[in-house]
Amino acid sequence: MRMLIDIFGQMLRTLWAHKLRSFLTMFGIAWGVGSLLLLVGLGEGFRSGNRRQLETIGRDIMFIFPGRIPAVAGQHQGMKPYFLTYRDYLDVRKEAKLVRTASPVLQRGDIRAVSDFATSSGQIIGIGTNFNEIRYLPMGQGRWLNEGDQEQRRSVAVIGSQMMHNLFPGRPAIGSTILLNGIRFQVVGILASVGRDENNSTNFRVYIPFSTMRLFFPLKNADTPEDISLINFQPVSREQHDAAFEEVHRIIARNHGFDYHNKEAFEQWDTIQSEQMVGKIFDAMDTFLGAVGLVTLALGAIGIINIMLVSVTERTKEIGLMKAVGATNRSILMQFFFEGAFLTLMSGGLGIAAAAGFMAALGTLPSPPGFDTPHLVPMSAAVAVVSLSIAGIVAGLYPAHKAAMLPPVEALRKEQ
Repeated sequence: MRMLIDIFGQMLRTLWAHKLRSFLTMFGIAWGVGSLLLLVGLGEGFRSGNRRQLETIGRDIMFIFPGRIPAVAGQHQGMKPYFLTYRDYLDVRKEAKLVRTASPVLQRGDIRAVSDFATSSGQIIGIGTNFNEIRYLPMGQGRWLNEGDQEQRRSVAVIGSQMMHNLFPGRPAIGSTILLNGIRFQVVGILASVGRDENNSTNFRVYIPFSTMRLFFPLKNADTPEDISLINFQPVSREQHDAAFEEVHRIIARNHGFDYHNKEAFEQWDTIQSEQMVGKIFDAMDTFLGAVGLVTLALGAIGIINIMLVSVTERTKEIGLMKAVGATNRSILMQFFFEGAFLTLMSGGLGIAAAAGFMAALGTLPSPPGFDTPHLVPMSAAVAVVSLSIAGIVAGLYPAHKAAMLPPVEALRKEQ
């Protein structure tokens, strides 16, 4: 124990005697660790931000919209538009075995909402009672629409958080009434805020029963009163989302008299596919940023190795003196081992602290949509510190071992 304390004390004295060299070594390590962690953290911030933004829509959501039927497959001349119908929704719900749940959607943006206190515009949407199981619609106050509302075509509404602030500034909204194009509706529920208020259209919407929407506010310029805006649905599993879309394509193509193989006839959005594509993009980004970080880390390691090699070479005479006064090869190697380990661990800790502090400072700034504050990835920190520790320790031990193997006279002669 006494020997270890002596070796540690000698190590600190040596590092202090070569302050500039020690500082440059520590700076190289801290820079390499900090750069790697910051680059990886930025990539993770983009990934988690995009994932969170998709989750404000809902998980595993699939959209099918009205489309256009090409006269000839592959050509975009003579396109005949068609609307989705309520029958399409009923057939999808009945026949599509790979569709877990579905809801028809009727939406209009030309309806004026008026309360006793204010007037506001926004989207009025008629949906099925299971719509909140498909889309992410967290309740803040009151209740969601139920089967009784649907069957009896009740004039009830659930409003978004921002719509509530617009129509009822500083006043209670539950139980109050609003006029939608002059028709009175009772507010039975208020949604919690979704995402950023100013960036998420959910917060500006009014949701009413689909049957009521179809009665009072059918689609404008539609072919029949049965036409709807779109169908939202979810597959029975993420792995079967393509097969679920094919089932839906078959049903819609049959109902509207065209070949379901004609992919140009369908307008759709598959959030599962979008998430997978974005995931691949971020995997590539992580690989690129990680490679840049590793290059920076390698440059730092090269600097450490160079400095340690020069340091040991300059101290060959010192090693000879230590051996002349009775120091063993083991004690000499232990000193250089402690020096390398001390420098890399302390510098790695400083690099981690600097990267974490910089990421925390970024967290105080407003972040753009789809981007989260970069955060520390523990595995990257461990890999960086361990890699540089190995580089620093090996760079010190190898020449130190060679010098320690020299007879004291030969070691003293090296710098004469």
